[in-house]
Amino acid sequence: MTDILESPVTSALDDDSPLARLFAMVDDEYTEDEQRDDAQIAAAHHAYTVYGATIGQVLEDMDWAGQIAVKDNRLEASAVAWLEGGLWLHHTRNISEADGARDVLMLIVPCACGRGYVDFQLEGEEDLLQILTDLRRTGGRAAHQHDEDCASVPDPHAPTTK
Repeated sequence: MTDILESPVTSALDDDSPLARLFAMVDDEYTEDEQRDDAQIAAAHHAYTVYGATIGQVLEDMDWAGQIAVKDNRLEASAVAWLEGGLWLHHTRNISEADGARDVLMLIVPCACGRGYVDFQLEGEEDLLQILTDLRRTGGRAAHQHDEDCASVPDPHAPTTK
């Protein structure tokens, strides 16, 4: 009986065989530069098409910095754009069998307590405008009532209090 998890045995291919010639045509190396470029283009395209009246008006394609995929954690290539005041946009594509590929745009905001960041997944321009309205009141910081209410992702560079 054959173990289905066993890797298939590939016979040595004759260099003149059709399959060997087809394999030779395929470049399976997706370089880090290509990943960064593709992530930057995808982020800019998403910003211009979905957020054309807001983000598309204030960011250019070169404002996005592409990041390579993290294979061990299974994270797709992504891109970030700096908005000033500690705020960032993070774009990636969520790929699943059920939904296919879907653009995901996050607004990353510093917490009012100064110890970390809070992210907001944006669902469209109306969502973005509502979040910006709330953030404008707090000077671009994610507010919470008490320090123990803080649910931010810790900033590794923030000063610690003991």
